[in-house]
Amino acid sequence: MPEKVTISDIELLLSEPAHVDMQWVGNDDLINQLKAAWMVVDKDDLPLNPRILGKPGIGKTTLAYAAGKRLGKDVYMFQCTMDTRPEDLLISPVIASDNKIVYIASSLVSAMVKGGVCLLDEGNRMSEKSWASLASLMDKRRYVESIIAGVRIYAHPEFRLCITMNADSSTYEIPEYIMSRLNPRILIEFPNKIDELKILKYNLPFASEEILEYCANFLQNAHKHDDYTVRDGINILRYYIKSRLLIKENQDIIEKSTLENAIIQILEEAALKYLPGNYEEFLKKQSESISFKVFRDLDEVNDYYDKFVKKNDKDSHG
Repeated sequence: MPEKVTISDIELLLSEPAHVDMQWVGNDDLINQLKAAWMVVDKDDLPLNPRILGKPGIGKTTLAYAAGKRLGKDVYMFQCTMDTRPEDLLISPVIASDNKIVYIASSLVSAMVKGGVCLLDEGNRMSEKSWASLASLMDKRRYVESIIAGVRIYAHPEFRLCITMNADSSTYEIPEYIMSRLNPRILIEFPNKIDELKILKYNLPFASEEILEYCANFLQNAHKHDDYTVRDGINILRYYIKSRLLIKENQDIIEKSTLENAIIQILEEAALKYLPGNYEEFLKKQSESISFKVFRDLDEVNDYYDKFVKKNDKDSHG
């Protein structure tokens, strides 16, 4: 039965916190960065509202959830979309069975009331209109106002907020007055091989050491050139193991053609060049001609010019 609270004579039905199996594996410094952002050091101090940046599938949501749970808090998650409206973020009216209006508090408002952690997942998919409704929550005022319910809701002192962001074409540009409230910036980068192997083992406890090691090497090669993440590796191995078991073959050894097929179906054929054995040949061909150098953006072109072309020209002229 949903919990009910009354604020300014308005009865709200609270949303339930998330209960999922998410454990952060790897770099605990990122957990500590979140904890520091949420810490309050004085009665006049306020927690910060960190934003977590990184490529899709790199572990942003897992990091925020795990950090909240390590602090002993309930974690509420709200999935932001391009269609998210201010009322979706705050309070939504619904018609109950007795034809009365019932006000449903969002995950965000429920976390505010209960003093939990709210994760706004993929926040930069929301429009400015939705962000504007949260401006007062992310500064010293620490409240939101619902026009629909006609109520102002103040955040519990233990309430904490976190936003994850992806960088792709389906996102909005967040206005400066909102960005100034979303600090610090916590960047998740590709893990090293040891941490990546730990993540694979945690998510695939039924996989053999042989295929986990092979996948970790594949991902480490790919990280140097493409945006493939550990989520891709997990999906590849899951599909590979299922494909092998379906035909009653040993799933604990590497059968290259089946694994390559899994990579093609999860990613693309071009990813095969990062497989151990293929990667060495790829590097050899790349070193034979500069035409294999692919620049992702103008900054990378300028960086390459400064490091190699400009330096070599300077060296040749003394």
